[in-house]
Amino acid sequence: MRAQVSAKDVAELAGVSRTAVSRAFTPGASVSSETRAKVYEAAEKLGYQVNNLARGLLTSKTGIVALIAAEINTPYRSTLLAALSSQLQAADKVGMLINTDRSDESVAQALRQAISYRTEAAIILSGMPDTSLAEICLRNGMRLVLINRDEERAGTLQLRLDDAAAGRQAFAALFAAGCRRMAFASSLAGTPSLEDRRKGFAAAAADAGLALIEDASGMTSYQTGLDVGMRLLTRPDRPDGIFCSTDLIACGVLDAARQRLKLRVPEDVSIIGFDDIEQADWDSYNLTTFSQPVDDFAKAAVSYLSEPGHNEPRSIILSSRMVWRKTVRD
Repeated sequence: MRAQVSAKDVAELAGVSRTAVSRAFTPGASVSSETRAKVYEAAEKLGYQVNNLARGLLTSKTGIVALIAAEINTPYRSTLLAALSSQLQAADKVGMLINTDRSDESVAQALRQAISYRTEAAIILSGMPDTSLAEICLRNGMRLVLINRDEERAGTLQLRLDDAAAGRQAFAALFAAGCRRMAFASSLAGTPSLEDRRKGFAAAAADAGLALIEDASGMTSYQTGLDVGMRLLTRPDRPDGIFCSTDLIACGVLDAARQRLKLRVPEDVSIIGFDDIEQADWDSYNLTTFSQPVDDFAKAAVSYLSEPGHNEPRSIILSSRMVWRKTVRD
């Protein structure tokens, strides 16, 4: 096997010092345009590539950011990961995806992996690390961004939605459409986001003096929506308005209503989802839903990681936007 081309090889061909090669490839470093041109020409001839990982081990700045997430194949999660990785690349950082399950232990193991690879930071989308492990990360110079988690910790940025407000807005929309038998459809994931949506919806129903039907089972998936939808829509007191905790669940509920039970949407039942995934805009669903500010999440996370370090916890609460389509009565 051929030996990897080194900076020393480039220096010898260009007739400059090893330090000059390093400066030529370091943004903002002091080096003459003539020397930089010689170095680039030699590097091109030899096929030399800068080893940023090795440089990072020397400077403690690897540019690597761990993206720790579960359910990465779901539409919303994959969209958020795409936005985060794009913003990281634009900031000259590299996203390292670590796929986990929903458990805190799985997230803890992912963080240990991240530390071993000298990552600069971790963006956590699933689960919560133990406080002691979070402190180990901070002592190792790692910064943490928690997205839609429910704890504030030193040295972390917490990005959250006002999910309770969205729940109240969903109730108001269904109530204005004439719905009086309302239901909340969800999974058993129990994440802070899903629970806050439920709480906001339930609180608005209580304020209006209406009893709320709730049904939840399984994972946050289309199949769960199909199962929950069949149970809700075959009840003697069938709901005429359903708020679903996610669009995947809403799509399942919609297919239960239209395809299996031959109900009319929105005439017989109005349905609202959450996330505004790509499928929500398909003609077969045309789902009224809430759009998450994915790009704002990504920009805020990367901006925080690009700032000088500090240990004060910071929290940013963003709002979702209601997207009106055709699953709620006018």
